[in-house]
Amino acid sequence: MPSHERGPLVVPVTELVRHPGSHKHVQFVVDAEGLALTEVKVPDGAPVTIDVELDALGDGVVVHGTVSGTWEAICRRCLGPARGLAVAAVEELYQVRPTSEEAFTFDGDAIDLGPLVRENLLVELPLAPLCRADCAGLCPTCGLDRNATACTCDTTPTDPRWGVLDALKGQFDPPVA
Repeated sequence: MPSHERGPLVVPVTELVRHPGSHKHVQFVVDAEGLALTEVKVPDGAPVTIDVELDALGDGVVVHGTVSGTWEAICRRCLGPARGLAVAAVEELYQVRPTSEEAFTFDGDAIDLGPLVRENLLVELPLAPLCRADCAGLCPTCGLDRNATACTCDTTPTDPRWGVLDALKGQFDPPVA
């Protein structure tokens, strides 16, 4: 039997694969490491919860359950801190000799859940994070945070195609009647 470096995300499955149709429940919490997109991340050291069921098949193991972790970012509207919980439903196939290009490989003795956790959690991170769903953002005119203070700026949207005419407005005296 080859030796394995047993990290926190490596699950021994030797007995499980010997008995097709058997199940094994795995639940644990590990510290996040390197889970980040451009502007959104699960901070290093933050807890990531893995709660999965392993089902032995004749030719592999199906892993299904959930993976979750708390993310942090900067709100895209007000530039304040934004946080949330990313929860990924997972269902992946592990095979010694993959019959599908979507299957993960394993050696028959242990499954490394690291790639499964990483891929599925990164997909659940928001592309446009918000501090809250109704964030009012910054005033485009004066820059005030409209969540904290109401401003009196006119933020009526204008059609840029009329910009040349708007520039002429007020340059001529109104017609005399």
